[in-house]
Amino acid sequence: MDTKRNAEFLEVLQTKLDAYRLHHSLCVAESARTLAAQYGGDEEKAYTAGLVHDVMKNTPPADLLNFFADNGIMLTAARRASPKTWHAIAGEAYLRTALHVTDEEILSAVRYHTTGRAGMTTLEKVVFIADFISEDRDYPGVGHMRETAAQSLDAAVVEGLQFTIQELLCAARPVDPDSIGAYNDAALALTEQSEQKG
Repeated sequence: MDTKRNAEFLEVLQTKLDAYRLHHSLCVAESARTLAAQYGGDEEKAYTAGLVHDVMKNTPPADLLNFFADNGIMLTAARRASPKTWHAIAGEAYLRTALHVTDEEILSAVRYHTTGRAGMTTLEKVVFIADFISEDRDYPGVGHMRETAAQSLDAAVVEGLQFTIQELLCAARPVDPDSIGAYNDAALALTEQSEQKG
């Protein structure tokens, strides 16, 4: 995406997000660009995907459900029980229909930035991890997560998914099947890398 398009996206974000979430989005964009540079991804696509990843985050849940209905989006029972993931599903659809984004890599990175999925692309992994380690993040363990991301993208994905899945398990909430697929894929990749080194 070019600078002009990102400026257009920023104008939209300023109308849809509160100050905290807008700042977070800018931080994720920078973090995604940095990770893409380190791991051989497309830096400009990473910046754009990071910028718009939370475009629907401040939309109330009832409005998101209406948006799904209006756009023919059917939620599985597990996803209906996981409102924290709704903004990602809606974000992809909003970018596609309202902002006319046609880059499938960017759309997919936005769609899966909360859950991950099996067969994640480098861009998807980059945005997934950038959301965890952006400069504005301040939670227990963020320092370790940043260290992991600096060493291995797959290891960071595993760590991020462990965090997400464990939180859901502790709350007795359903785990999105995409997260399980993403975890298995990333864990297998780490195992293969370890065996090759050994």
